[in-house]
Amino acid sequence: MKVDEATVRHVARLARIKVTPEQAKALEGELSAILDWVEQLGEVDTANVEPMTRVEEMALPKREDKVTEGSIAGQIVKNAPLTEDNFFLVPKVVE
Repeated sequence: MKVDEATVRHVARLARIKVTPEQAKALEGELSAILDWVEQLGEVDTANVEPMTRVEEMALPKREDKVTEGSIAGQIVKNAPLTEDNFFLVPKVVE
Protein backbone atom coordinates (compact mmCIF):
# COMPACT_ATOMS: atom_id res chain seq x y z
CA MET A 1 0.00 0.00 0.00
CA LYS A 2 1.45 3.35 -1.04
CA VAL A 3 1.31 6.21 1.47
CA ASP A 4 1.65 9.75 0.14
CA GLU A 5 3.13 12.80 1.88
CA ALA A 6 -0.31 14.23 2.66
CA THR A 7 -1.22 11.07 4.59
CA VAL A 8 2.09 11.17 6.47
CA ARG A 9 1.46 14.80 7.45
CA HIS A 10 -2.11 13.95 8.51
CA VAL A 11 -0.96 11.07 10.69
CA ALA A 12 1.80 13.23 12.17
CA ARG A 13 -0.71 15.95 12.99
CA LEU A 14 -3.02 13.44 14.67
CA ALA A 15 -0.08 12.15 16.70
CA ARG A 16 0.97 15.72 17.51
CA ILE A 17 4.40 15.14 15.95
CA LYS A 18 6.21 17.89 14.09
CA VAL A 19 7.57 16.50 10.81
CA THR A 20 9.91 18.29 8.44
CA PRO A 21 9.50 17.80 4.66
CA GLU A 22 12.61 15.58 4.62
CA GLN A 23 11.27 13.44 7.44
CA ALA A 24 7.89 13.18 5.71
CA LYS A 25 9.55 11.78 2.58
CA ALA A 26 11.42 9.19 4.65
CA LEU A 27 8.27 8.28 6.58
CA GLU A 28 6.36 7.68 3.33
CA GLY A 29 8.54 4.67 2.59
CA GLU A 30 8.55 3.40 6.16
CA LEU A 31 4.77 3.59 6.58
CA SER A 32 4.23 1.99 3.17
CA ALA A 33 6.53 -0.90 4.15
CA ILE A 34 4.70 -1.37 7.46
CA LEU A 35 1.30 -1.44 5.75
CA ASP A 36 2.59 -3.89 3.13
CA TRP A 37 3.78 -6.17 5.92
CA VAL A 38 0.37 -5.96 7.62
CA GLU A 39 -1.29 -6.90 4.34
CA GLN A 40 0.95 -9.99 4.16
CA LEU A 41 -0.38 -11.07 7.56
CA GLY A 42 -3.85 -11.26 6.03
CA GLU A 43 -2.61 -14.03 3.72
CA VAL A 44 -1.68 -16.34 6.60
CA ASP A 45 -4.15 -19.18 7.18
CA THR A 46 -5.15 -19.03 10.85
CA ALA A 47 -8.31 -21.14 10.59
CA ASN A 48 -6.94 -23.91 12.86
CA VAL A 49 -5.09 -21.64 15.27
CA GLU A 50 -6.65 -21.16 18.67
CA PRO A 51 -6.74 -17.57 19.98
CA MET A 52 -4.27 -17.03 22.81
CA THR A 53 -3.21 -14.31 25.21
CA ARG A 54 0.21 -15.71 26.06
CA VAL A 55 2.71 -18.20 24.73
CA GLU A 56 2.61 -20.50 27.73
CA GLU A 57 -0.66 -21.86 29.09
CA MET A 58 -1.40 -20.46 32.52
CA ALA A 59 -4.41 -20.71 34.82
CA LEU A 60 -5.32 -17.72 36.92
CA PRO A 61 -5.22 -18.28 40.67
CA LYS A 62 -8.67 -18.43 42.22
CA ARG A 63 -9.80 -17.69 45.74
CA GLU A 64 -12.83 -18.89 47.59
CA ASP A 65 -15.88 -16.72 46.99
CA LYS A 66 -17.08 -16.03 50.50
CA VAL A 67 -18.97 -13.20 52.15
CA THR A 68 -17.12 -11.30 54.87
CA GLU A 69 -18.35 -8.70 57.29
CA GLY A 70 -16.15 -6.03 55.77
CA SER A 71 -16.51 -3.77 58.83
CA ILE A 72 -13.15 -2.10 58.31
CA ALA A 73 -14.25 1.36 57.22
CA GLY A 74 -12.54 2.87 60.26
CA GLN A 75 -9.24 1.23 59.30
CA ILE A 76 -9.58 2.45 55.71
CA VAL A 77 -10.04 6.12 56.63
CA LYS A 78 -7.81 6.25 59.70
CA ASN A 79 -4.89 7.89 57.82
CA ALA A 80 -7.04 10.36 55.87
CA PRO A 81 -6.54 14.02 56.80
CA LEU A 82 -10.30 14.73 57.05
CA THR A 83 -13.14 12.25 57.56
CA GLU A 84 -16.74 12.29 58.67
CA ASP A 85 -18.83 9.18 59.44
CA ASN A 86 -16.19 6.96 57.75
CA PHE A 87 -16.23 9.05 54.55
CA PHE A 88 -13.32 11.00 53.09
CA LEU A 89 -13.76 14.77 53.15
CA VAL A 90 -12.28 16.54 50.15
CA PRO A 91 -12.31 20.19 49.07
CA LYS A 92 -15.06 21.26 46.70
CA VAL A 93 -13.69 21.41 43.15
CA VAL A 94 -16.81 22.18 41.09
CA GLU A 95 -18.97 25.26 41.63
